[in-house]
Amino acid sequence: MPGPPAVKAYQLLRTLMNTAVDDELIRRNPCRIKGADRYDGPERPVLTVAQVLAAADSIASCYRLLVLLAAFTTLRFGELAALRRRGIDLEGVTVTVRRAQAELQDGRLFDKAPKSAAGVRSVSFPAELLDAVTHHLEHFAAPGRDGHVVVGPQGGQLRRSNFRDDWVKARKAAGVTAELHFHDLRHTGNTLASTAGASTRELMTRMGHSSSRAALIYQHMTSDRDRAIADRLGAMIRGGGGAASDPSEKDPAGP
Repeated sequence: MPGPPAVKAYQLLRTLMNTAVDDELIRRNPCRIKGADRYDGPERPVLTVAQVLAAADSIASCYRLLVLLAAFTTLRFGELAALRRRGIDLEGVTVTVRRAQAELQDGRLFDKAPKSAAGVRSVSFPAELLDAVTHHLEHFAAPGRDGHVVVGPQGGQLRRSNFRDDWVKARKAAGVTAELHFHDLRHTGNTLASTAGASTRELMTRMGHSSSRAALIYQHMTSDRDRAIADRLGAMIRGGGGAASDPSEKDPAGP
């Protein structure tokens, strides 16, 4: 069975060939191998709410909100790294994604537009995280409406490479599986939202997914329904310990 790189390469080639067919450069797409566009990888780990909170409490204080939002809004690392103060609505209890961080081969970072229109979205977060969000904005976020919400250890932009060691230490301290990647928090959040009653369409909207058939398959969810999903996630947080709303016990300068 081909691995992920081969599958992605085949998917890209098939897309290019479809374009060539549409442009009448070729008569038929030669990419017709059944199953070559799919990869059935191992099931990724899913944390409980208590484990998410334990991981958040085990990481450096400046990254605590990063863990909480990754799990309870299912934003990607790049979306969280690019998140600005103006993207957080404390009254509406939402996070709005407008950009995503990308890294060039030479190491330079820049914020780019999402791959699709569905990537630009507002996602409700549980009201139980409001104190954690407010605390983070007061102590750790860069200044100004356009300041990054999460910054690196020296006050610069957050990098995956700089964050990785902190995540590995927190994962170990929290006692969760060593196989857990940071991106698995997104998978965990999606699973929790599904348990909270979110439909497939609502899950796709929260996650910012789209396809060529999105207009026909998916419906835009209402803000009231998205709020209800976040409220159900909040109930799970309270059931798992409720520690997410009490960041003041930790030293703002670090863990």
